[in-house]
Amino acid sequence: MAAHRKPRQRPAVGGTARTAATLALAGAATATAFDGTGQAAPDLTPAQVKAKVNQLYQEAEMATEKYNGAKEEADAAEQRLEQLRDEAARKEDKLNTAREALGSMAAAQYRQGGLDPALSLALSDDPDEYLDHAAFAERAGVRQSAAVRRVREQLREIEQLRGAARIELTSLKSRQAELQRHRRTVTGKLDAARQLLSQLTAEERAEVTGRSATAEAPRASRDATTSRPDLQAPSPTAADAPDSRASAAVSYAYSKLGSPYVWGATGPDAFDCSGLVQAAYRSAGVELPRTTYAQIGAGRRVSRSELLPGDLVFFYSAISHVGIYIGNGQMIHAPNPSAPVRVAPLDEMPFAGATRVV
Repeated sequence: MAAHRKPRQRPAVGGTARTAATLALAGAATATAFDGTGQAAPDLTPAQVKAKVNQLYQEAEMATEKYNGAKEEADAAEQRLEQLRDEAARKEDKLNTAREALGSMAAAQYRQGGLDPALSLALSDDPDEYLDHAAFAERAGVRQSAAVRRVREQLREIEQLRGAARIELTSLKSRQAELQRHRRTVTGKLDAARQLLSQLTAEERAEVTGRSATAEAPRASRDATTSRPDLQAPSPTAADAPDSRASAAVSYAYSKLGSPYVWGATGPDAFDCSGLVQAAYRSAGVELPRTTYAQIGAGRRVSRSELLPGDLVFFYSAISHVGIYIGNGQMIHAPNPSAPVRVAPLDEMPFAGATRVV
């Protein structure tokens, strides 16, 4: 039998360690985030890295909004389940009281020489048997019949509540599984973006993220955070907001400049894009939905030419990013993990629409 030998691997010739690492990483990122293949890409320029990282961030943000929506639904399902269980427990307490009353009637009848069949059935440990033979209750006296009917109704109500709770529990488990899927997607995209950025020098990373020009130190002053002429924004106290709630939301957004982006966060010290918008309007006494695709329907749609400070501005065709308009063609938003909450021009991303909270 002929022997099959594994071909010898030829050592790589030329190229730097950084180039080799970038090749491997680009291939991994492509396999993870794009077409699912494992082919390595050529050495990437900072501009190419920026394009890939931006795509990863956009995909991560879409998954983040799906995660936020699934979490909102899971939280609501958990709350409904708890309410159903509480209501069932209260009804079981009432049922026990009613059965105790029937027990007292049964004891009295027994002492007087017999136990009515209706009471025997009502006091049975098998509710199904009782319900199947509920017609026997008609043989009891008026008072006993009414008591037996109450027990029967309570048993049915409790069983309905238990059935609803079982359905809600199934829904909750489904939402929790969905949460885990979206969590894995988000973390995978963000990890791939971090790995791409880690291969660049500090100067190249600054070019890719734009952080050195527009990033703010936590709780920095507005003058310090808007040092670029193209990012100058009006003072929130002078903003021509349509009402006091919009003005308060803008002021809140200004106060959070420099706060870190953390996906799934709603403040007070870290935010994702829709979390910042929700927190800003909550500070003004307005409760907005959690996700971008729900927030765009939470007010009156306005055109770009009609924008006023406090309006919500949305980006990308999938409505996966949102910011708060502050005037002068600028917004405050939570961009992505590579940059904190900051002032940015609307033209930074593809504009998709705007909503005025009413």
